[in-house]
Amino acid sequence: MKKHLSYEEFYKQWYFRMKSFAREYVVSESDAEDIVQDIFLELYESYPSFVFHVNLVGYVYTSVKNRCIDLLRKRITEQEAVAHIQEEYVLRLRIKFDSLEALNDYLFDNVDVETVIMNAIESLPERCRTILICSKLKGMKQKEIAQELNISVKTVENQMSIAYKKLHELLSKYLELFS
Repeated sequence: MKKHLSYEEFYKQWYFRMKSFAREYVVSESDAEDIVQDIFLELYESYPSFVFHVNLVGYVYTSVKNRCIDLLRKRITEQEAVAHIQEEYVLRLRIKFDSLEALNDYLFDNVDVETVIMNAIESLPERCRTILICSKLKGMKQKEIAQELNISVKTVENQMSIAYKKLHELLSKYLELFS
């Protein structure tokens, strides 16, 4: 009749072999050690009932192999996720870089910003333009503007709103550079 090894004997005989086997695949010493320790712990918890029914060495090799595969799959998935995130980050950096280069072209090569703004203000309807100039260039309060132009404060508010919307439309291609 075949003599069965005690858990301690089996551990001493096979632990380092299994760890070397695992290390060949997962490369990291600590990962190999974690895998083999987990398997030997599970084996320890069920050893008495286990040892008589299974080819123990084959079982442990198979368990180590499967855990190595699981870990490698996990690492591959993690690396793919990191690569995807890095790819998106590089793409965003490229967009920002291109935007800055375009800003340089717009501001310094092709556009006189003050002229663009003054032309946009000049294109406003007369009442909007007058109220905007009083508010933003002269620094007048809405109540003062209303009194000077003999209109209601609500009309001043509405005209300012119209002026802002029209300026936004007229200057939107330049505003994109700053967003």
